[in-house]
Amino acid sequence: MSRRTSRPRASASAAPDRTTPESPCPCGLPASYAECCGRFHSGAAAAPTCEALMRSRYAAFAVRDAGYLLRTWHPATRPQTLDLDPATRWVRLEILAATEGSAFHTTGTVTFRAHYSDGGGPGSLHEKSSFVRHEGAWVYEEAVFAE
Repeated sequence: MSRRTSRPRASASAAPDRTTPESPCPCGLPASYAECCGRFHSGAAAAPTCEALMRSRYAAFAVRDAGYLLRTWHPATRPQTLDLDPATRWVRLEILAATEGSAFHTTGTVTFRAHYSDGGGPGSLHEKSSFVRHEGAWVYEEAVFAE
């Protein structure tokens, strides 16, 4: 997921994220944040598949973990900084398809729809993301926006 925004930023009074280790994981799997994507964000584990990395990157957008997003972005396509809009609330992830991307592959893709809300109301991002192995770990390479 490569959402970058050029919209005006919300004021500093925007509500902070309230995700705790016990909260349901934002990625939608039936586990707590700590047991699911939180372990990837903390560095305790690496995502074993490109779908797991996609889910963890979505969760990183939801909890505003720009550091994780940058660390899991291929150096050839990674921006120097990432500006996450505090007015955007990521509300649901749908994985529509995944190809390759297992422990036995070096590339993979994940097609998904990420639902969000912001000052302008609800919206969604439909994307096919490509992932590659870099120095032994899955990283996000690039996206083709489907809508």
